[in-house]
Amino acid sequence: MHDHEASDRLASFADVLAGELPGAWSSTHHRAGHREALAEVDERIWDLDLVTDSLATHPLRQAAVLSRPDGAQLVVIDRYDGRGGFLIAAIAPRDLPDEAYRGVPEPNGIAVTDDPFLAAGQVAGDLLARYEAALAQVRDNALDAIVPSQSDRVVLTWQPDGSLAAAPVGDTAANVLAANGFVKQEQTGVYRLSGDDTTEQARAVRATGQQLRAHGIATALQHPSGRITPTAAAPTAPPAPAAPRASAARSR
Repeated sequence: MHDHEASDRLASFADVLAGELPGAWSSTHHRAGHREALAEVDERIWDLDLVTDSLATHPLRQAAVLSRPDGAQLVVIDRYDGRGGFLIAAIAPRDLPDEAYRGVPEPNGIAVTDDPFLAAGQVAGDLLARYEAALAQVRDNALDAIVPSQSDRVVLTWQPDGSLAAAPVGDTAANVLAANGFVKQEQTGVYRLSGDDTTEQARAVRATGQQLRAHGIATALQHPSGRITPTAAAPTAPPAPAAPRASAARSR
């Protein structure tokens, strides 16, 4: 089979599959040559079994990513065991910290036939159910590391990578955080401020505190020791970054 025939076959299968899955799914096809997109997909495949074994001997040359509005994603890739059909795996969310995945079993992928209608039943009844359970656990783990805010106080919590995270209550606090560089994680609703540039981080925290105070909202800083203190000034003692971990989602 020519490469373009295989590519069209996978894309067509994924398009029909997306329409048959429960919920609103869309399909994006990454063809050979889309190196950056394929590398990102490969990095985030959430599997330590069938799909990982296949990728070890057959590097990703094309893929179709199925996406749902809430951020859930699946990937469809070619199958090379001579049985026809495709492999389908979950994709780990990009905006959740590595620490949240610890202790969560991978929702390993499945092999399906080349009939997208039958495959939809396999995905919905097996992979999707395990994926949803794993996602819920990872999201809960991510939130466990965030000290809750109140309507009259936003708590900024240090993260192992030196960033600050907050779970604001109400649109006013959320808008102030977003205006000062905090990025909302769609999977959890948590706002994170990078610690890559500590000078910029300090400036953002000062501005955030001043603007929240103007709305009658206090700001507090959750130190690594667990002690919470009010703050309107720059944070001064971030925790040491966590040791580097394998970046591939399948190794989480």
